Amino acid sequence: MEIIKGGVTAANGFEAAAVAAQIKYQGRTDMALIYSEKPCKVAGTFTTNVVKAAPVRWDRQIVENKQKSQAVIINSGIANACTGVEGMMYCQETAKEAAKVLGIEEAGVLVGSTGVIGMQLPIDRIKAGISELAKVKKAGIESGTEAAKAIMTTDTKKKEVAVQFQIGDKTVTIGGMAKGSGMIHPNMCTMLAFITTDAVISRKALQKAMSNDVEETYNMISVDGDTSTNDTALLLANGMAGNKKIKKGTPEFKVFQEALHYVNETLAKMMAGDGEGATALFEVKVVGAKTKEQAKTLAKSVVCSNLTKAAIAGHDANWGRILCAMGYSGAKFDPEKVDLYFESTAGKLQIIKDGTAVDYSEEKATEILSQEKVTATADLKAGEAEATAWGCDLTHGYIDINADYRS
Repeated sequence: MEIIKGGVTAANGFEAAAVAAQIKYQGRTDMALIYSEKPCKVAGTFTTNVVKAAPVRWDRQIVENKQKSQAVIINSGIANACTGVEGMMYCQETAKEAAKVLGIEEAGVLVGSTGVIGMQLPIDRIKAGISELAKVKKAGIESGTEAAKAIMTTDTKKKEVAVQFQIGDKTVTIGGMAKGSGMIHPNMCTMLAFITTDAVISRKALQKAMSNDVEETYNMISVDGDTSTNDTALLLANGMAGNKKIKKGTPEFKVFQEALHYVNETLAKMMAGDGEGATALFEVKVVGAKTKEQAKTLAKSVVCSNLTKAAIAGHDANWGRILCAMGYSGAKFDPEKVDLYFESTAGKLQIIKDGTAVDYSEEKATEILSQEKVTATADLKAGEAEATAWGCDLTHGYIDINADYRS
């Protein structure tokens, strides 16, 4: 597998575009298009929040009905959530307009929205934006990057990644883009993630690969403990690489899964590290566990702990907060066997051994915790299973952003 430049337009046959439609923001792009020359098989995972945004319900229907798609229309600024019948009608009008200007099937047009909950979309601006997107769409790295920028809300940086790998004598590409900075505590997917591939792959294998992988990537991140109404992750495959069809359970499927995992994990970590107000990516590894599930539960509990996140923001090696978060996670373990380490580019330091503090340097610990990526590793010394979760520190910036979000 080779990491390459680009995102959703890295794969053969995919184009993208971004325009400023003034949905909510002024002076920046706020609508994006992903387009495929050929109809795509689509896999998807969606929020488990009972309150589901209209685009989530619209896209889930397309995935469940096994409808092929050639386009995704995304807007930022307004989430089209809690908008009733009118919100669903706007999804339909969006699809109808996209079908008309792009010359594709209306039934397969996917939509995505992110932003303020409860506001209705300015559908006339949406339609005008779609017409502009159709005019300026193109292939190439630049168009994909502009699309990734257009879907940002409180994100401080674009999030995209792409890889290539071999299936037989054919080169296959997977590229993706995502947005997410706040209201990030996914369950079955992330805020918004769009993955494209030119692989020839069965629909069952496509959905299997995506559904399995979100459990180890997007579902292992948290910024603030809030599961969004709009969480959507879509994977589109247009088959233009021309490889032998990938099917579940084959060696080729394993290769595809590994590449997809890299893309999803990279995007997930980008989101966690770009949490609202964050200054550091906080990674928690639990090793030496009896089961995978035990390790995942413990790791996720620590990255979700506001007290721990605040300690990371203060560069304070307050390890008691980590052990406390593990203790209320619901997972059983022996706290008197736990070893804990902090690690970053500044070095690695053992903080506790067998559940109690060792004689460590507070100054060194502070140096380690002052870097842009900080890892806490807890060794349970009870088995061979392990898991990793990602979050961020909790700063005053998070409150500042969310106190004024609707302004």
